[in-house]
Amino acid sequence: MTTVIFACVHNAGRSQMAEALFNLLADPGKARALSAGTRPGRTVHPEVVLVMAELGIDLEAVTPKLLSDDFARQANLLITMGCGDACPHIPGLVRDDWPLPDPKGRPLDEVRAIRDQIRSRVIALLTRQDWLRT
Repeated sequence: MTTVIFACVHNAGRSQMAEALFNLLADPGKARALSAGTRPGRTVHPEVVLVMAELGIDLEAVTPKLLSDDFARQANLLITMGCGDACPHIPGLVRDDWPLPDPKGRPLDEVRAIRDQIRSRVIALLTRQDWLRT
C-alpha cells in the first residue's frame, strides 16, 4: 500500500480537496491519501466545503491536521500544493509540487476551477502509477 500526503500551509483547501478526490478515485488496495499542513487552520474553508459537496464529498466535519515528522513517516510521496517557501520538505521523502492558487476567499467559480485542476492532476497521478480504481 502506497501512502501519498498532500500538504499545504493550512490544510484547509487544496490539500483537503486532493486527499478526498484521491481516495474517491484510487484503488484502496493499492494507494491511499492523507493531507496535512504546516500551520493547520481550524476548519476547512467554507467555499471548499461547498464545491466538494457538489461532487457528493462531505468535508464539513473534517479537521485540518499538522504535518509532523511522525505523520510524514507513514508516507511514500509528498505532494505540496503551491505554497512556495512555506511548503514543507521532509528528508528522505519523494516530493512533487502542484503549483495551484489558494482557494480561500475566492468566488465559487474560481474554487471549482481549482478543484477541477486538482481532480485532473489526481487522475493523471493515479493513471501513471496504475492506482486508479477500476
